[in-house]
Amino acid sequence: MKLVMIAAGGVFAAFAWLSLPPPPRPAGEVSGHVHAGDAAFLADGVVVSVDRKAGIVTISHGPLQNLGMQPMTMGFAVTDRASLDTLVVGARVKFHADALDGVLVATKIERVSQ
Repeated sequence: MKLVMIAAGGVFAAFAWLSLPPPPRPAGEVSGHVHAGDAAFLADGVVVSVDRKAGIVTISHGPLQNLGMQPMTMGFAVTDRASLDTLVVGARVKFHADALDGVLVATKIERVSQ
């Protein structure tokens, strides 16, 4: 039940975030993909759940600088479902998230040593 409530809160946060105007981007940046590998745009997080079938990972994360988002727990679709194979609940990760076609997506995600 707790996980359902966390996921519902994440969905609500995502819809609320999508209604906001886009944050300012650094000079010369056209889209979030330009700096996807830049350490300045990687967020720290902890995996809360992994839904391999749906291709969604729920992460309790720090600020998402490129999206202007505060720390929270929410679900992200992933662009590479194979990246979910290395993730387990409680794993520390660094990831890049962006809004693609109105959906929040983890475009890069990697486990970090604990």
